[in-house]
Amino acid sequence: MVVAVLLGLALSLATFSSGLRAKPRTASNAQGMAQNAPAAPSKQVETSSPSQSAAPPVPPSPPPPSVGLNIVVLDPAHGGTDLGARGTEGIRESEVVLQFTAQIKRALEGQGFQVILTRDGNDNPSFDDRSARANAQRGAVFITLHIASTGLAGTVRTYVMPDAPPSYDTPGLISWDRAQAPFVGLSHKLGDMVQAELAKRFKGSPATAQVAPVRQLRTTAAPAIAVEISSVSVEERAELDRMIPGVAEAIAHGVVDFRPSYVLPVLPGTAPPSRVQP
Repeated sequence: MVVAVLLGLALSLATFSSGLRAKPRTASNAQGMAQNAPAAPSKQVETSSPSQSAAPPVPPSPPPPSVGLNIVVLDPAHGGTDLGARGTEGIRESEVVLQFTAQIKRALEGQGFQVILTRDGNDNPSFDDRSARANAQRGAVFITLHIASTGLAGTVRTYVMPDAPPSYDTPGLISWDRAQAPFVGLSHKLGDMVQAELAKRFKGSPATAQVAPVRQLRTTAAPAIAVEISSVSVEERAELDRMIPGVAEAIAHGVVDFRPSYVLPVLPGTAPPSRVQP
């Protein structure tokens, strides 16, 4: 009986022991089954060969470089033996406009403009020489400065040329005597912007530019205006001197306001910038 029990116990231990040894084989078999099992289909990323890929977009051609406004040609009228208008206290137009010009030049340079003077001493360039200084520039406007012989003291007026069709001797070349014609529209805009600033500072001044056939503007191939200041008939020279800072500030602000509107007109048979036939 005892022997039978011992034999049964021995058989049970053997079976348990063989079961423990079988577990690693089962795990190994499971790994083998996993390795031998067919792999799950993987997602394939569709790729195209270089010959099948779409051509990269061609960037648009850049626009042609534009000419921006960066130069102001200031023209103090008269000079030399031409004294211009003369008034009380020995006032001479040719001398007074030089003082206004110096202050206007500083105000414009403070706004980043390059300023070219048609004269800075007691000389008297011809009308054509003055225009030629502006016509030789790219990206310029022209402002001629005068003191009125008559008119309301303490006011300032801006003048522009009347509208006129341009005259072309050959394609792309403007007749010198009508050089202003293609620019009249821009001149009106510049004149109105400058005059608006002057009207803010000098009571009684017009609100917009006025039209007059100013000789100096006719041969200028650029936006061009004439600014006529007060009158030489003031009671005291100091009245004109007190106007200098306000006139300089108004002109500088007006030109700054005009700058975004600046564009060179396209002439028949050519592209900007335009050329002027001497």
